[in-house]
Amino acid sequence: MRASPTASADTPVRLSPAAVPAAAPVPGKQRDPFFDNAKYLAIVLVAIGHAWEPLRSDSRSVTALYTLVYAVHMPAFIVISGYFSRSFRASPPQIRRLLTGIVVPYVVFETAYTLFTRWTDHQPDRAISLLDPLYLTWFLAALFVWRLTTPIWNHVRHPLPLALAIAMLATLSPSIGDDLDLQRVLQFLPYFVLGLSLKPEHFQLVRRPEVRQLAVPVFVCALAAAYWSVPRFDYAWLFHNASARQLGVPYWEGPVMTLALFACSTLLVACFLAWVPRRRTWFTALGAGTLYGYLLHGFVAQGAKSWGWYDPSWVRGPLGEITVTVVAAAVVTALCTPPVRRAFRCAMEPEMRWAFRRDAAELARP
Repeated sequence: MRASPTASADTPVRLSPAAVPAAAPVPGKQRDPFFDNAKYLAIVLVAIGHAWEPLRSDSRSVTALYTLVYAVHMPAFIVISGYFSRSFRASPPQIRRLLTGIVVPYVVFETAYTLFTRWTDHQPDRAISLLDPLYLTWFLAALFVWRLTTPIWNHVRHPLPLALAIAMLATLSPSIGDDLDLQRVLQFLPYFVLGLSLKPEHFQLVRRPEVRQLAVPVFVCALAAAYWSVPRFDYAWLFHNASARQLGVPYWEGPVMTLALFACSTLLVACFLAWVPRRRTWFTALGAGTLYGYLLHGFVAQGAKSWGWYDPSWVRGPLGEITVTVVAAAVVTALCTPPVRRAFRCAMEPEMRWAFRRDAAELARP
């Protein structure tokens, strides 16, 4: 311990236990409000996009907004997931976290969504298949694969060009199959690798006031382009779950669209991040529960179609579209709150200490 400036260098300084300050939190372990805010806002966009799906056929404006949202929300969520996966080294604690935080929720919600779909879609014979992700569970399967491959991306010389090449090649192959939704895993891979390649200073760059100001005309132009493209562009490209042949276009369009969409989505994600508040807000704490909101809101989104919530004619008008948007944002917000997280933690973040051996570090710890 260093002596105080007024004490002699040879004089020992003794402090009573009461005078010793509590250990300060490690800066690297503190949650950054910026990222929690970004995750919450991204998950709200995800829920709104799903709520707009039944309204697309009746409104060109909704379809344009839907196209813009789908170009932003999952790429943003995946980039942030990649950024926070940089330290993954497949250590025993990280493997345990991978299994309990991704694999277990995948099994639970894949089963739950299958049973729910049997009821809402009247498909009593629908089989439970852990290899064919249903609805929202594809993201867990993809995150599992991406995170396992993180050490590879951290060691290759040019990870992002390589990931883009893999995504481009995936669009040329219609025979990849549905196992773990591999087509989508490969086509979204560049966004995860981009997140792995980012450093804190890159996020500082997009927080600059001039970037925030430039984001306004960029989004205005993007919205205008989305509106113009509604009758000319197949927004199924934004799902990244089909090859060029499956979308009924020439092979060469697959790689071209991969590069074009990656460039557009990356620019829009940068603009989105430029608008994310840097300070703590009322929704900052909800950023820690975005995976809960993501997986749980799907039951409401799927059920709303089956329960006839979109049947009234007023829902197809401006008032109904606004109401659907507000309700979707409110529902996913409620699902990110601490009470919901406590209720579903056993399925989303089980400890499962009984299932794992203690590693050397744990055994040596007093």
